[in-house]
Amino acid sequence: MNPQIEWTEAGERRVARWRSEAGLAAPAAVDIADDRISADAAWRLMEAGTALLWRGDWVNARHLMQALTRRADRRFGAARGKPPATPAEAFARHRETQGRRAALLARLLVPVDGGYRVPLRRAQDVAAACREAWGEPEGEDSVVALRELLAVVSAHEWRRKGVPVPAVQGRIHPHYGVFSPVRGEYVDLVANAPLPAGCGLAFDIGTGSGILAAVLARRGVARVVATDQDPRALACAAENAGKLGLTANIDVIRADLFPDGRAPLVVCNPPWLPAQPSSPVEYAVYDPESRMLRGFLSGLAAHLAPGGEGWLIISDIAEHLGLRSRDELLGWIAAAGLRVLGRIDTRPQHPKSRDAADPLHAARAAEVTSLWRLGAA
Repeated sequence: MNPQIEWTEAGERRVARWRSEAGLAAPAAVDIADDRISADAAWRLMEAGTALLWRGDWVNARHLMQALTRRADRRFGAARGKPPATPAEAFARHRETQGRRAALLARLLVPVDGGYRVPLRRAQDVAAACREAWGEPEGEDSVVALRELLAVVSAHEWRRKGVPVPAVQGRIHPHYGVFSPVRGEYVDLVANAPLPAGCGLAFDIGTGSGILAAVLARRGVARVVATDQDPRALACAAENAGKLGLTANIDVIRADLFPDGRAPLVVCNPPWLPAQPSSPVEYAVYDPESRMLRGFLSGLAAHLAPGGEGWLIISDIAEHLGLRSRDELLGWIAAAGLRVLGRIDTRPQHPKSRDAADPLHAARAAEVTSLWRLGAA
């Protein structure tokens, strides 16, 4: 049964489906708000734990969201208390602060009817975006955080326009809930690393948007088997293969890490940080207890063809944050019956690596992204 949200409006009890991609519980306290409320008054109510269901103008709701976001930036942006003693403590504080900020801003709610129409004045047409994110409408009225609905609309625009990726000679169209290849350094590593001799087959483990499978196919690998467990990722990778004209070269299959058989090349870009995700899209960034990383390493030797290579593409930011050590990684490699054949390093170019105000700046500035070439010991 779908989760529900309840509130009282015009003296009547109302019920609707509650939507939260982050898995937030439906708020217990809900007030009705419209254009008459000030940003200060809305902030006070939301900070006290009350959610506001918007019944005013859609454009005004977006303006209010912007004003609330500015207040949240001031409230959660400045460091408070004693400085963190370790990078790991800085990371934990950052995650906690970001979580509290997101939960507070998620208390401005909007209605969505059973046909994915927002029943507010001047509301934009969100039906196509909602259909892509949530599937076909089921005729059930729902309530969603405005911030999340705007993210759905933004994802729709990214999917429509696509992200240009020179290595695939085209664009990748990320779906809602699937990580977008906005950091190009890991893509370039796979685009430029020497392919093993006779590499007519490759496995792409945890393919996501399908970007690395497409890179390998563009490099001349005749057949790439791309695996994932997430239905959104599987649909996204298949669509991207089709848009790039690579359907004949890329097989997208549902699998827990590895497909059957062995390949001369097995590639994996697992989540880089061993932490608990707070929403589905974060599974591309956070890997609880390094489960995917360790699963890839432990199963790799059994899926390598004789003389084959496994390419592990991973950042060392977890090491700089004190979340995982280099010795741990090397220990897992050795325990899996693997040896390091070589490593290709690159420095990230994303803006946060140069933002001294970022609470994780020291780790980001020192970060190196590497392609580890692994073979059977």
